[in-house]
Amino acid sequence: MTHDSRQHAHAHSHHDHDHGGSGLGGKVKAALHEVFAPHSHDASDSIDDALESSAAGIRAVKISLVALVITAMAQIVIVAISGSVALLADTIHNFSDALTAIPLWIAFVLGRRAATRRYTYGFGRAEDLAGLFVIAMIALSAAVAGYESVRRLFNPVAIEHLGWVAAAGLIGFIGNELVAIYRIRVGRRIGSAALVADGLHARTDGFTSLAVLLGAGGVALGFPLADPIIGILITIAILAVLRTAVLDVFRRLLDGVDPDLVDAAEAALAAEPGVTGVHSVKMRWIGHRLHADAKLDIDPQLSLADAHKVAHDAEHTLTHAVPKLSTALIHAYPA
Repeated sequence: MTHDSRQHAHAHSHHDHDHGGSGLGGKVKAALHEVFAPHSHDASDSIDDALESSAAGIRAVKISLVALVITAMAQIVIVAISGSVALLADTIHNFSDALTAIPLWIAFVLGRRAATRRYTYGFGRAEDLAGLFVIAMIALSAAVAGYESVRRLFNPVAIEHLGWVAAAGLIGFIGNELVAIYRIRVGRRIGSAALVADGLHARTDGFTSLAVLLGAGGVALGFPLADPIIGILITIAILAVLRTAVLDVFRRLLDGVDPDLVDAAEAALAAEPGVTGVHSVKMRWIGHRLHADAKLDIDPQLSLADAHKVAHDAEHTLTHAVPKLSTALIHAYPA
């Protein structure tokens, strides 16, 4: 027999992890790891209601979009004052990248639609498609940054209005990094790989602006090649961020889940009264919600009603053991 149920309101216990070790070196290593490969095992901050998590995602996209537009507008003011063509190009780049939040916004809205006879699992996969678009934009940023850096290394371009260039770079870096932190934090809470990837995208734009700032500083100190050299280093940093985003998004597309979640589900089901064995547990992400399918052995002497109760209780236990689990299909077989 099988049992399928929607999500239940529940709380989750949590624990902390120390990835960086003790001491200053460990803290620096942990901080760098957090920048280039942000992740979290902590379920205490998770949002488990499907509609609430989608609303949180939409809110994050709206707020961060406004923040990026304000950042670009501030840079436009500096462009108008300085008349720098290079700054104008960087500002247009930041403004266009801010608009990449729109596909993710649409995906969150689509994900809230009810399943249909054609799309029986709903529209959560639209979020993963938006994640692919974000990855493409990060790759494009890396390509442009790398090309421009190498070109300027062999054909140096004089940088004018150094003070204004540095000011615009600082504004761009702060604005994009704040948006990156916000998007990544919300993306973790709701389980959205696409929103985390979009946060990483904002971080790559912040790196680009940081390159402008550091390059202007190097030129001001009498080292004109500082601009392209820093640009190449920033390109390498963007590629590191791109790798993290690609792994997260493609893992979702291939139905990959954290093995710890599967272990937690198997342990919870095996400990359930009436369950004599756990044949298999399968999980997949659809958007930012988890779906599970489990096969259990139960006492063959149980009545149909009792077997149904075991399956129902097992499903309920599973929703408490696994954060962000939306549905669970439990197959109960006589041992």
